[in-house]
Amino acid sequence: MNDQLPPLMPGTLYLVATPIGNLEDITLRALRVLRECDVVAAEDTRHSGQLLKHFGISKPLLSYFQFNEAKRSEEIIERLRRGEKIALVTDAGSPGISDPGERVVRAAIAAGLRVEAVPGACALVAALTASGLPTDQFHFVGFLPHKSGQRRNKLESLKAVPGALILYESPFRIERLLGELVEVFPEREVVLARELSKKFEEFLRGKPAALLEIATKRKLKGEFVVLIAPEG
Repeated sequence: MNDQLPPLMPGTLYLVATPIGNLEDITLRALRVLRECDVVAAEDTRHSGQLLKHFGISKPLLSYFQFNEAKRSEEIIERLRRGEKIALVTDAGSPGISDPGERVVRAAIAAGLRVEAVPGACALVAALTASGLPTDQFHFVGFLPHKSGQRRNKLESLKAVPGALILYESPFRIERLLGELVEVFPEREVVLARELSKKFEEFLRGKPAALLEIATKRKLKGEFVVLIAPEG
C-alpha cells in the first residue's frame, strides 16, 4: 500500500497529531510519517518515545518544548534547509493548539519552507461535538492565565463573545474555575468533558453552581475541556 502513496518531501515540517488518550486514535498517515521521517521533534521525548515504541517505530528524538522553543526552532529550520523531513509532535493532540509548535511553524514559513499538517485527534473538537451545545459558532480560549485578576478579566471579556466558549483546564484548578464561572456566568449551561477517549470518559452538564457542588464532593481527575453555552 505504501508504494502507492507519495513519499515524504525533503525539507518539510510535518505537524503530526497524536492520540489524546486512546492509542487507537492515531491515524495511518501519522504512523507512516513517523516511520518515514528523519527525526521526531517532541514536547516530551520520554512520552513520545513510548508512543513510538508501542507502534514499533525507532527514530531519533529531538526535545522541543516551551522553554527551549527559540533555540530548537533555529536548529529545526537549519535541518529542514538541509533537506531533512521532520515530524513535530506534542504529548497529545495537534501541535500548536495549547502546546508548543506555533513558533517553529512561523519560522519555517518565514524561511520559505514547506509545512504540512497531519490531522488527527483534537480534544476541543471531540468535546464540542459530543457536548450537545451549538456547534455552528464557537470561540476557543485554551488555558486561562494563572493569576486571579487576569483570569477574571479574561472571563469578563468573553461575556460578549458569540457562540460556545471552549477552555482547557487541569484537574488541580477545575474547582477554582467553576467558582469563577458561578460569579461570571451563573446562568449559562456548562459542560465538563474529562478523560476524553479514555476508559473513564465523562461528560457532566449543568449550571456552574451545580457542577461546583459535584466537584467538591467527587475528586474529578484527568484533563478537562470546559464548554460554556452561548447566552440565551
